Order: sequence, then structure tokens, then C-alpha cells
Amino acid sequence: MSERGTTSWYGPLDPAPDAGWTEAPPRKGFFTDTSICIGCKACEVACKEWNAVPEDGLLMLGSSYDNTGALGASTWRHVAFIEQPKALGPQEAGFAGTAAGPPGSDVLNRTADSALTGDRTALGTDSSRLEVGPAGLGAVDLGMPSMTLPGSVDGAQRTDFRWLMASDVCKHCTHAGCLDVCPTGALFRTEFGTVVVQDDICNGCGYCVPACPFGVIDRRAGEKGVTKNAGIAQKCTLCYDRLGDGLQPACAKACPTTSIQFGDLDELRERAEKRVEQMHAQGIPSARLYGEDPCDGVGGVGAFFLLLDEPEVYGLPPDPVVTTRDLPAMWKKAALAAATMLAGAVAVFVGGGS
Repeated sequence: MSERGTTSWYGPLDPAPDAGWTEAPPRKGFFTDTSICIGCKACEVACKEWNAVPEDGLLMLGSSYDNTGALGASTWRHVAFIEQPKALGPQEAGFAGTAAGPPGSDVLNRTADSALTGDRTALGTDSSRLEVGPAGLGAVDLGMPSMTLPGSVDGAQRTDFRWLMASDVCKHCTHAGCLDVCPTGALFRTEFGTVVVQDDICNGCGYCVPACPFGVIDRRAGEKGVTKNAGIAQKCTLCYDRLGDGLQPACAKACPTTSIQFGDLDELRERAEKRVEQMHAQGIPSARLYGEDPCDGVGGVGAFFLLLDEPEVYGLPPDPVVTTRDLPAMWKKAALAAATMLAGAVAVFVGGGS
């Protein structure tokens, strides 16, 4: 266990030694490559199972295929689904004919008829029959009512569609506002440079919630004695218990595409830069890194991302700043104001007595 050091309130630094760890291992973290995320939610499930996080988000939101909406006390990993009416660089969508969004959406895939070739045909846009099976065997009438699939907008077929999927998580900031404001020491910096909440010390005051520039940490809703850790601040621990045994975090272990990559943060940054260069060479100039810069407003984060669009599209602040960065200057001004008021009061008292 350690307490926060006093080296710096902002700017580049190695957070574990700054927190007092004298023999800290290399800083650990995540690199999430959203360009290969398939939205399978394996990371969400693995996180909940390993950390015994209560179930939530069982109902669709109605505005997306996303079922949790955002990170929270009971959602430590959140897979965002973002639908956009544009193509991904020179690549083309692989499906279509059917609506690609929630009810009422005008974002469409390409026609399924063009994707289903050879022996098979598909439901026509104005047919009451579904034709399946090898060619020449005839159609199978399913008795379906006549319908028109929303395969066009203003009479024109939409082909410029893409999904952006991203598995979001606590950033484990170099300068963590949540840790700075915690009055009980429930939040602490580990030897791996991550930030963890100690359930048995947190008093549920909630100071950490508005201190996070990313809106990650929150208090768990529910009834005490019924819901695990109800009223206690909760967030990703980067599977601190697994790291201590030399294991990967559960989400990275479960990711089938290696979209979530775990390792030494310096090595991950080098790998991410090469990946961006590769994507630019492939004709995807929108690829960019988010959170890897140790000179940004939070000193860089321990969980950074490769994005295919502006951070705001993913619900991320474009220029995050640790909320406690200006505290020293504020304290100095407050002390100066208090001294001025005290001097004024003394002057009035002395002047009134003369």
C-alpha cells in the first residue's frame, strides 16, 4: 500500500514511483484498437464474471445496438456501437438489403441480393415469398405478408455505411482526479501504475465521481445488503488480483480479435504508433491515437485507444484535463484572500479602538 507522492500535480511522470513504490515493475495498461473490434461483448462478460460485477443493461436502449450505454459502477467495460452514414476509407460494407440500425433509422446496409450469390436468393424488397435452396428447386412459400424493406433513402440505395465499435474502460490516468480527492484513501495507486478502489474503505461520499474527467467512476445503485457494494464507488481495477499472479486482465484474455491488448505501457505505445502508420498507408487517414500522449491534460492514460473518428464521436472528451490540476494555485489564492480579509479585520479592530 502507498500514499500519493508530491512530485507533481500534472505533466509527465511515472505514477507508481510518484506514489511511493520503490521497486515498481514497468507500468501496465491497455491499448484498444477499435478498428478490429467486432462488438462481440466478450470483454464485458469476462469482466463481469471475474470481478462479480452485478448484471445490468439487459434491455436494448432503443437508440443503438448498444445495451449498456456508458461506463458505470456496474459496467466496467462498455462496448459502444456507433452507426455512421459513411464508408471506412477505401473499404466497403459487406452486407445488405436490410435496415442496419434501430427502428426508425435511415442508415442502411448494401442490398443483401448482391451479397447472396450462386445458389441462393433472398427476400425481395416487395415479395411475400422467401426463396431458398439450390437453384431449380423452386421457392418455398412461408406465407409471409407482403412488405417493403427499408433498403433505400429517397429512392436511392445507401452504400456508404459503417459501424464504429469500441470497448471503453477506466483510463487509469497518470494524474487521477478521483484518487486526488478521495478523503478516506479508498482509492490508491498500485505498483503497476493503475488506480484501484478498496471496497472496505470507501464510505460512498461520491467526491470521486465529478472528479473524473471521463465520467468513468460512479457509486453502485441498489439496496444495501441485497446488491453487492451498494452505495460504494466502483470501476475497473485492471484486474489487479490477476496482475499480481502474472495473468492478463480478464477482458484482454477473452477478446477474440486482440482489439484489447495488455502489456507494458511503453511497448504498447510503440505498437500503437506502428498500427496507425499501417492504417494511414492503407488509405484510412482518420485513424488516430487517443490518450497516449504523456504531455496531455492528464499526463497520458494507462488505457489508450486507436480511434477512426473524432473522440467526441465515441463519447470521449477531446482535451481531458485532470480536475485537480489547478488546486495548488487555487489554494494559494484562497490563502491570499484569507490573509487579506484577516488584515482588514485587524485594521478595523485597531482603528476602532484608537
